[in-house]
Amino acid sequence: MENSSTNSRFRSSLFNHADDEDQDKEYVGFATLPNQVHRKSVKKGFDFTLMVAGESGLGKSTLVNSLFLTDLYKDRKLLNAEERITQTVEITKHTVDIEEKGVKLKLTIVDTPGFGDAVNNTECWKSVADYIDQQFEQYFRDESGLNRKNIQDNRVHCCLYFISPFGHGLRPLDVEFMKALHEKVNIVPVLAKADTLTPSEVKKKKFKIREEIEQYGIKIYQFPDCDSDEDEEFKQQDQELKDSIPFAVIGSNTVVEAKGRRVRGRLYPWGIVEVENSAHCDFVKLRNMLVRTHMQDLKDVTRETHYENYRAHCIQSMTRMVVKERNRNKLTRESGTDFPIPTGPGLADTETEKLIREKDEEVRHRAEHGHGHDHQHGHDLNNEHVHEHNHGHDHEHEHGHEQHQDPHVEHEAHSEHHPPYPEGS
Repeated sequence: MENSSTNSRFRSSLFNHADDEDQDKEYVGFATLPNQVHRKSVKKGFDFTLMVAGESGLGKSTLVNSLFLTDLYKDRKLLNAEERITQTVEITKHTVDIEEKGVKLKLTIVDTPGFGDAVNNTECWKSVADYIDQQFEQYFRDESGLNRKNIQDNRVHCCLYFISPFGHGLRPLDVEFMKALHEKVNIVPVLAKADTLTPSEVKKKKFKIREEIEQYGIKIYQFPDCDSDEDEEFKQQDQELKDSIPFAVIGSNTVVEAKGRRVRGRLYPWGIVEVENSAHCDFVKLRNMLVRTHMQDLKDVTRETHYENYRAHCIQSMTRMVVKERNRNKLTRESGTDFPIPTGPGLADTETEKLIREKDEEVRHRAEHGHGHDHQHGHDLNNEHVHEHNHGHDHEHEHGHEQHQDPHVEHEAHSEHHPPYPEGS
């Protein structure tokens, strides 16, 4: 009895092993590719560059610290009103390495102190646009170089533009800034200091800003459409994000106690505004969009759209310059006129090349007309006047005495066999 049970267990294990072998034969293994990419990406780490722009005093620094739970502005010096009048727009970078559950993120915050603070703000966005172009140019140079292994990517992936809560929608400066940059970077508009507005005012202001963005043809960052196979919950979250533009945010780095809970927020005499409460502001939606759901898409749009546009423009400009230079060189060679063409490799030898081409034509011409004509053409190179006199005489001599084969004439022909180039050429 014991032997029979042992045999049955052995047979069943054999059958299971056979089934596993059949499954292994059908399983190739490329289903593990996402795991390989994940492992490699986590090992390499991620980078993200975020630009914040807007007037001073709208809570940019506070919001950035709140978003990433860091203190990037420890040594910041606040300017008084008189100093801000003469201040020009600067570009400052803060880089911090953040690690969460084994995933490393190199975060770069690009700040624009002085933007919109002067009495005359004409083209104050130019230095910001120049900075974005410089990062594209640097990446283009690195990408076109010989060593492309460790290229540093400092391209700006997203720009949070802070709109003042005071006023009736967008100001001229807001419109000009966004129109100057909307084809260079992903712009995400943010309604700053939303705790200064009532919920109904926030709703009206959002509607007005969205209306003006469409009216002035400003291209802000567009959230990608959901795939048809996505679940309904994700589709609803995506629609809520689209409806939240511009994000009404409140920033706070202080922890306050509310109903026995410790929360990040602001304490007022009439109550507490919680930063991470969706009923109070859009801070959580903005953070989820930037970090959890759309960070990779922001990077992809930067690479595939904004950088590709810059790269295509550069290549077109370079091609036009090369074609123009070639046409000028060709025109110079054909007409013989002297254009102020910059000296390049090979341009100094133009006259030498011209002489060589002339000699090649002469050799070809002689080869086409045979040895007898070569003999006369050699005379032509040595003495043009003698050629006219001797041409008829030589033909008479050749036709009149061709039967005699005079050794003296043969000797003379041999002695007159000149090299193809005259001396001194």
